[in-house]
Amino acid sequence: MVALEDIHNARVLIVDDQDANVLLLDRMLRNAGYTSVTSTKNPMEVCELHRTHRYDLILLDLHMPGMDGFQVLEGLKTIEADGYVPVLVITAQPGHKLRALQAGAKDFISKPFDMPEVLARVHNMLEVRLLHMETKRLYDEIIAEQKRSLELSAQPGAMVGVEKEERLATPLFRSLRLRHPWLQLNLLTAFAAGTVVFFFHGIIERVVILAMFLPVLAGQSGNTGCQTLAVTLRGVFMGELKSGKEKALILKESLLGLLNGALVGLVAAIVMYMVASFQQLPSAFMLGVVVLLAMTGSCIVSSICGAIVPLTLKKLGADPATASSIFLTTATDMVSMGMLLGLATLLVK
Repeated sequence: MVALEDIHNARVLIVDDQDANVLLLDRMLRNAGYTSVTSTKNPMEVCELHRTHRYDLILLDLHMPGMDGFQVLEGLKTIEADGYVPVLVITAQPGHKLRALQAGAKDFISKPFDMPEVLARVHNMLEVRLLHMETKRLYDEIIAEQKRSLELSAQPGAMVGVEKEERLATPLFRSLRLRHPWLQLNLLTAFAAGTVVFFFHGIIERVVILAMFLPVLAGQSGNTGCQTLAVTLRGVFMGELKSGKEKALILKESLLGLLNGALVGLVAAIVMYMVASFQQLPSAFMLGVVVLLAMTGSCIVSSICGAIVPLTLKKLGADPATASSIFLTTATDMVSMGMLLGLATLLVK
């Protein structure tokens, strides 16, 4: 239901070449509470005025010199993309009423004016027009929401190199061409993570049990980063992440990484201590401390990367859904393995 206040505040244009008619209609409407009433006696101005002000109702006289109301109607139809022309025609000839309706007008009032009829038809026209605009706005919002949902549903595939245009029916070699470059890039980043392990091969040979915890740290920190990445991507695509809110996001996610890393790291440290004690390693306690510190630190870094990577890619003009996970995985793998093996080198004697 449209509020009476909205109807009275609607934009109304009176188009008539007779001063007496313009004055009479203007006075009727203003006395009835309408607050935004304008007029013109030049029919050639109507289309440009409507293009600028987008009137909710146009009271249009059909008989005017130079350009009649039917010609004005044709011009207005080119402006209204949805075909709804908010025109109430004014005529003294009954035969022109049907023609005007067929031309696109929505209603008519007869001359001489009957004030109750004029006000009733204006009110009804404006109520329908405002309902139409509200329905159109809601429809546009639904379409936009569906589009955002489709974009979000495409993210899991895009994050591993499956492009939006790929479907079940996509030909084999086209699918290969779309996916393979991302696998090659992922291979290069995997080699980068592998160099970290090679750099610390000495400590692994000395404390073999560390190899057991390398995938544990990489997996946990990677999942932590992916959680942040999912929230950040959702905020980017849904328009929830406003400009200037990036620092607050990064701070929140780093704190979450600290808390999650500490809690998960404590459990992993206990497991490390138990396994190392079972193997009668003298450095069992210190190995537990190393796992706790490495898990906490890697989860903090992965959370920060999960926020920074998509924001950076978006700022550079790249699609954050397509490439974020590759860079995030590389960062978390290198940091988690580097922290575990680096701390073990420093603390485990």
